Amino acid sequence: MGERLQEIFSEIPARYERVNHVLTFGLDAFWRRSAAAAAVAAGGSRFLDVCTGTGETALCVARLAAPGAFVAGADFTPAMMREGRRKRGRDRVAFVAASAASLPFPDDSFDAVTISFATRNLNVSRSDLLAAFREFRRVLRPGGVFVNLETSRPTLRVVRAGFDLYARLVVGRAGKIMTGSAAGYAYLSGTLRRFYGAEELSTILAEAGFASVRARRLSLGIVALHEAAKR
Repeated sequence: MGERLQEIFSEIPARYERVNHVLTFGLDAFWRRSAAAAAVAAGGSRFLDVCTGTGETALCVARLAAPGAFVAGADFTPAMMREGRRKRGRDRVAFVAASAASLPFPDDSFDAVTISFATRNLNVSRSDLLAAFREFRRVLRPGGVFVNLETSRPTLRVVRAGFDLYARLVVGRAGKIMTGSAAGYAYLSGTLRRFYGAEELSTILAEAGFASVRARRLSLGIVALHEAAKR
């Protein structure tokens, strides 16, 4: 699955963020700022954004963090990071080629770790997701904070039904039209409808060893922002 994901994301880097803006009606920028603000508010000066893609969240963290902060963005798709290195503010982010399952950093390296709209890609199975979360926890210092921003399962039935319909009928087709990648957005459409609700993801984070897990639903629950601490 990892190689296939690399192929998918290698097809779409130049248009990836534009498509995100269109499909979310611009809300993705607000959601990412919320995640970055949560990471910076936790304090510290060393930040890691995993599955950084083109670096949108990492760049947002860099803008909000104090001068002199170190911000790393790790991803396993070189084409996505090349796009990130063209963006304004790129000199404040250290892009690192790495798999989320095996990060090239020592234990207790960062004050905060973030991930945005990529946790679904790590959810090949529940055990795979747990292993990834434990790896993120490993590189956090004691007391450090993990911030997870991801689509979720709305609790209101009518919102959930509308979200599923939008994911099934619009996301795949619109993504294909705007990027030419039919397989990529068919895959993304499917993951939107299969991912965990906020409560279950909180349970998985606790099972991975995180403490003080909090979930905040955004935009009628179609997105959830989880914060969790390393004991």
